[in-house]
Parts: sequence; structure tokens; C-alpha cells
Amino acid sequence: MANRDEKWEDNVGGEFYVDKECILCSLCVDIAPDNFKESDDGDHDVVYKQPDSDEERAACLDAMEQCPVDAIGNDG
Repeated sequence: MANRDEKWEDNVGGEFYVDKECILCSLCVDIAPDNFKESDDGDHDVVYKQPDSDEERAACLDAMEQCPVDAIGNDG
């Protein structure tokens, strides 16, 4: 389970975030490319845009469920 106290600072604010357990597998980017991307540092993925539609929110939830290290959190 993701820890909001350990989330990367370069996530945009909002309900979804990626924490420091991320291993840069980029599965979230594949599942929800409108919301996740590789960080500028190139060592983790981040939420760069919070979902603004039901479709994007469903994709973010799918990415969270499939994350192999449970690094995606949802405070919504």
C-alpha cells in the first residue's frame, strides 16, 4: 500500500500519487498515459495530471491495482 508520507515531491497535487517504492517499471504509464509519466530525473514515475474524466479515473485505478510494488496511492 502506498504511503502518502513517502510520495515523490514531483507528483501534481490531488488524489493520486506515486510514492518512493516505485521501481520505474512504467506499467502505470502504459495503462494511464494521460496521467502518469517518467519523472524528469528518470528514476521513478509520477502523476503529472490528475484524472478529469471517468475514463481517466478508471485508468488510474487500474494502474494502482496492477502496480507490482503498490507504489500508487489514492487519497480521494
